[in-house]
Amino acid sequence: MGPARSIAPLVAPPDAVVRVPGSKSHTNRALVCAALANGVSRLDGALLADDTEAMVDALRQLGIEIFVDEVEATMQVTGVAGNLPRGSVRLDVRQSGTTARFLLPVLALGTGESVLDGHEQLRRRPFEDLVDGLHQLGVRTSGPVLPISVAGGTLTGGTATVPGSVSSQFLSGLLLSAPCASGAVIVEVVGDLVSRPYVELTLSTMRAFGATVDQVDLRRFAVHPTGYVATDLVIEPDASAASYFFGAAAITGGRVRVEGLGRDTVQGDLAFVDVLEQMGAEVDRGDDYTEVRGVGRLHGVTADLADFSDTAQTLAVVATFASSPTTLTGIGFIRRKETDRIAAVVRELRRRGIDAEEHDDGLTVHPGAPSPGRVETYEDHRMAMSFALLGLVHPGIEIADPGCVSKTFPRYFDALEALRIER
Repeated sequence: MGPARSIAPLVAPPDAVVRVPGSKSHTNRALVCAALANGVSRLDGALLADDTEAMVDALRQLGIEIFVDEVEATMQVTGVAGNLPRGSVRLDVRQSGTTARFLLPVLALGTGESVLDGHEQLRRRPFEDLVDGLHQLGVRTSGPVLPISVAGGTLTGGTATVPGSVSSQFLSGLLLSAPCASGAVIVEVVGDLVSRPYVELTLSTMRAFGATVDQVDLRRFAVHPTGYVATDLVIEPDASAASYFFGAAAITGGRVRVEGLGRDTVQGDLAFVDVLEQMGAEVDRGDDYTEVRGVGRLHGVTADLADFSDTAQTLAVVATFASSPTTLTGIGFIRRKETDRIAAVVRELRRRGIDAEEHDDGLTVHPGAPSPGRVETYEDHRMAMSFALLGLVHPGIEIADPGCVSKTFPRYFDALEALRIER
């Protein structure tokens, strides 16, 4: 794991324009579409991190040519028009949940029998609903936990129902491969759908690559077997990554602007700034930027984060700086992420002397100053990045296993340090 990382308090409120890496969610969706498309696609501003490297490596094992320019943050993908050139492969997708859930259906487009596996942490995460949906479409798999084998040539079309309450990635995984099935695919969502904006991101990415999807609402989707066509796509900056810097501005009374992430974003996680505004921060939303200014005071709120749950840990840390308690709801499903994110946040806040309470679908955080000490991160990049914000104000905060941020933001701590030098 390496040594813990100490976070030194800022000597002055930040006044900075921050560059955050490309969206992981957008990059991995675009990679799947480009790989299955007819022709050569270019992705500009793509994220270069463990999660997207896992996707790139897995697609290359399936026979897809991908050229990555790390300096320019671009990817050139030569698509295979829905016909995977290699069968009977064994993929290790590391800790990447999006890679696993998006590629499991893709393997059904191949030939032979392939196996998808990953890190022990990923083996503990749920796949039952996705496997069940694939079975309804005629796909033969083992399951319901990794490693999972998939028989190629079995995605022929049909109708599947999938619960919406555990993860929107199950729905997205089925949708992404559907244009390359031999017949139309209809997917129906049962119950409440969590993380709706991520499904909308899936649909907008598919349509950018020429897919035809009919929908009445976010409960029933009919995907036509049109395949994909290559395109050039600009990947937005990651709204989840931006949340840490917006949070830093709110708690320090500083100003942070993120360019390339404006009011017309396709990412739901930018709703994070709406909550900061409700807490008392000032927010400026432009066509191509978002800026947050702290005003030196915050008050507690009750907020439903079902549609932007990846910012829950950041808001929990911001809530310690408020003048009254904050309750976050609608996020019971994040207990089955990289770690139980509700239990882990409450546990680490309490270890630092902050009063916090778990609920079935969320948590309540009471304001307070943390005691110095180490924050455990549980191999969860978002635990490390969110709790580092405490150290920007309070001395003595250390982050265990800081390298875990490489999953989505390899240079996170460098970017955080830049808050103290840019003026």
